[in-house]
Amino acid sequence: MPEFKHVMIVSDNIRGHYHQSLGIAIWISKLSNVKLEDPLKLPKISGMKKFMMLKIFARKLPSASPNYAKKWLKTFGITTGRYKPDTLFISAGSSAAPFCLALAKATGNKAAVIMTPSVLGTKPFDFAIVPDHDKYDPNDPKILTTLGAPNHIYVEETKVTAERFFREKNFKAKTIALLIGGSDANYKPNAKWAEDVLGPVRYIDNTTVLITTSRRSGDELENKIEKLFADNPSTGYMLLLSRNPSVNAVTAFLGASTHVCVTEDSVSMVSEAVTAGFKVGLIRVPKKIGFWKKIFGGGTKRFDEMFDKMIMKGLIEDLGEVPDFEKFLSEPHQKHNKDFNEAKRAAEWILKS
Repeated sequence: MPEFKHVMIVSDNIRGHYHQSLGIAIWISKLSNVKLEDPLKLPKISGMKKFMMLKIFARKLPSASPNYAKKWLKTFGITTGRYKPDTLFISAGSSAAPFCLALAKATGNKAAVIMTPSVLGTKPFDFAIVPDHDKYDPNDPKILTTLGAPNHIYVEETKVTAERFFREKNFKAKTIALLIGGSDANYKPNAKWAEDVLGPVRYIDNTTVLITTSRRSGDELENKIEKLFADNPSTGYMLLLSRNPSVNAVTAFLGASTHVCVTEDSVSMVSEAVTAGFKVGLIRVPKKIGFWKKIFGGGTKRFDEMFDKMIMKGLIEDLGEVPDFEKFLSEPHQKHNKDFNEAKRAAEWILKS
């Protein structure tokens, strides 16, 4: 039995980070008598306060006394009196990590972090769940590495979510979900790429297309996707996330689809689709390649290594830069028969530690 009876997510209000924490927290609750408490949503901070508190003063937290941790939290209006003494705090991302650690220090509890925090690292935490494409100490027994990102996808719930989300909509026997990411430090999908690569999907016979973007997609890419798919007869549902930021259609898409394709820039959506049981079609996108990235492989090398591992396990199929969607859709569905759920595995590890 675990030493804690409650688990609480410390959320930085970034949807992807919250879903990683939620996946593990719910599995902890499902597998034990631990109660999942309402999450702590952190206040929004910026400017010099954010820099000083999260980059400078947070460095003292690993060796800090409970009193220092309480004072640090109080500068954000967070008091610790309401937190139970048998709680596991869990967070994802660098901004939430100091709060997670401070709460554990101030209340004498345990702290779990997902991903490697940029300032604190993983060593101050009781548990660290780190994707194997991230930086970590392979000899640290307090670290569990995952293939891709843990998430909140539960296969048995996707169908129910799809039925509720789409209601009376009738889709074709073959329904393909296109989960589109966006630009970051390494990738730059753009309007021309969308027209050349995604455009042909519109003309595949007897297929329904569900398409959604991400918070990184940007206006140029979303405008092109809207132009391509808005009035197309094959489009069953289109969600441009920047215009509907409160709507999350991914779970419903996974419950309604027979085939799923995801752009390589979104490890989180690839991981969600794989967890839902799909053999995911990986769509390559244009990369930002400068002089040093040409020499050292840039930031994409570690993701390519992760995708290679998924390919070896039969979890994804690399469709390349010019996907043959018709070939990918030639099978009635694209599913894998692997037991793959990294959030569940992380929860089991925490409960046994």
